[in-house]
Amino acid sequence: MSNSVNLIKELLSSAGITINGGNPWDIRINDDRLFTRVLSSKNLGLGEAYMEGWWDCRQLDEFFYRILKARLDGKIRAGYKIILGSLSAILFNMQSKKRSGIVAEQHYNLGNDLFLSFLDPHNQYSCAYFDGTEDLNEAQIKKMELICKKLALQPGDQVLDIGCGWGGLAGYMAQKYGCSVTAVNIAEEQIRHAKDLCKNLPVNIVSCDYRDLTGTFDKIVSVGMFEHVGQKNYKTFMQVAQRCLKEDGVFLLHTIGGNDSEIKCDPWINKYIFPNGMLPSISQISRAIEGLFVMEDLHNMGPHYEKTLLAWHKNFQNAWEKLKSKYSEEFKRMWEYYLLSCAGSFRARHIQLWQIVLTRYGAHQPQCR
Repeated sequence: MSNSVNLIKELLSSAGITINGGNPWDIRINDDRLFTRVLSSKNLGLGEAYMEGWWDCRQLDEFFYRILKARLDGKIRAGYKIILGSLSAILFNMQSKKRSGIVAEQHYNLGNDLFLSFLDPHNQYSCAYFDGTEDLNEAQIKKMELICKKLALQPGDQVLDIGCGWGGLAGYMAQKYGCSVTAVNIAEEQIRHAKDLCKNLPVNIVSCDYRDLTGTFDKIVSVGMFEHVGQKNYKTFMQVAQRCLKEDGVFLLHTIGGNDSEIKCDPWINKYIFPNGMLPSISQISRAIEGLFVMEDLHNMGPHYEKTLLAWHKNFQNAWEKLKSKYSEEFKRMWEYYLLSCAGSFRARHIQLWQIVLTRYGAHQPQCR
């Protein structure tokens, strides 16, 4: 035990974190088994131990910012469970059509009461754009407006929304810009809400895997969905988008991304939040679009996602009194760990948020900004 304690203390100290210290980013140990668990299961063990109450921290986002800025995540050798997870990602298509519904069932179908309790009125479960505002609701409208401008939306445009969430962006494009939108999703709870939200608008909500898409569209947008595609399917996704985009059309991809090319997701996030998720790198996206698209614009909005996650966390905490009759205390700790660890990761520039504007070869260059 002493060797484990000393190693963890030394690593945390190098990041400015003191065990049982007085700073808000210091951790308080409630169970000494934490040390051996972190050494054996790394990120997964750290997250599970927090869910179970083995440790606490007054400012989780700053704790993770310091860990990731110091790159401590790469200084503990991975346990065998993590190695086996990497091997599975290499050998198998973890995001195949047969497996694609797992994340919808485990995450997006948790309950609309949960998500709508902390999101903005347009139900945007993606990075907001805090341009000249600190208000989440206004920032999400600014994000949607930015997307519409980058797409150069015109009245009468036929738009394909791959992913669509709860239908907020699809409804906005139809109502504000006079577009006809086909919005596809595989999560039943989101589809049900989106259909109700857009029932009086020219929006067709379709339950469909992206690989089964047909038709051609003036504009295509995909927000927060590419993280579920997986590196074995990046090329297929881009081929589908290119096939469905008219010759002079515009495609905007809005996705979280990683600085390095990976074949798997963080093991805790994979198990508890986004099963089979994967963050693409710029090089992986570039290889996927090669021969299919011209990259017109790449906009890194990562710092805006930190603010988005902190706003969601604040709303979630304020809504907890209404939610706690349905969700357990362990779920609450899991959800705050998810939101704040991701906020810290964006603050450390460990992960990014990219909006990428793409056109087909020979198309007219759009005005992106």
